[in-house]
Amino acid sequence: MTKNNEIIKPILKYVGGKSKVLPDIKANMPSEYNRYFEPFLGGASVLLGIQPKSAIVNDINFEVINLYRVVKNNPCELIEDLKKHVNEKEYYYSIRALDRDKELFAKLTAVERASRILYINKTGFNGILRYSQKGYLNVPMGKYKNPNIVNEEGILKLSKYLNENDITILNTDFTEACADAKEGDFIYSDSPYIPISKTSAFTSYNADGFTIEDQIRLRDLALDLDKRGCKVMLSNSSADMVYDLYRDFNIRHVEVARAINSKGDGRGKIKEVLITNY
Repeated sequence: MTKNNEIIKPILKYVGGKSKVLPDIKANMPSEYNRYFEPFLGGASVLLGIQPKSAIVNDINFEVINLYRVVKNNPCELIEDLKKHVNEKEYYYSIRALDRDKELFAKLTAVERASRILYINKTGFNGILRYSQKGYLNVPMGKYKNPNIVNEEGILKLSKYLNENDITILNTDFTEACADAKEGDFIYSDSPYIPISKTSAFTSYNADGFTIEDQIRLRDLALDLDKRGCKVMLSNSSADMVYDLYRDFNIRHVEVARAINSKGDGRGKIKEVLITNY
């Protein structure tokens, strides 16, 4: 159940964002459903591409979810705080280093944390939100001449959508995020992918990582949702393990132009899959 609203572009650049395959996703979605669930929200390109009236969205990354909550509840304060940031190397690394000092970081307001993550996302290398094993953001500064740090129009449009519709924003495990899903609901999952090769896993977007065991839990969740009468769609890589895990589901192939690579020479079209239970 979607609305023909004005176009709302994601305010976060996100590794694995679905803007480029949104037409494939929309073409393979069920024509009718009740509530929309998205347990791996990330950059929110699918949510904003379909703009459901009722949705439960989630991400395990607190900084990302805090940003969306601030956009919903305090958009003007966020816009004002973003204006303080400058696109300078010394300043960038000082803002990035704030999470190294637990006491100082704990004193930041929700608006300040949202402002920080958006600033790093707009000025860091390729818009990556990558964490060290200790949970610190470790993305180097990018080389942007005039990044759109404030993006007032984008923030206000997103805030308007989040407030004018029934959108619940969660920060929990993906299974918990779907706990309330019932017959007739539609769940779209864009989890971290199973790597095709050992070198293709671009480390962790969340400090805790996403393991093979998590991939199995996700498959089990899909089976459970199917039993509940939900419509389920999942995106993943074309790794052999994906075909094995989802052998009882329908698998469609999509070609995706990937724009993020740690070396810069691996850009180009790669094959991904859309998995559905319908």
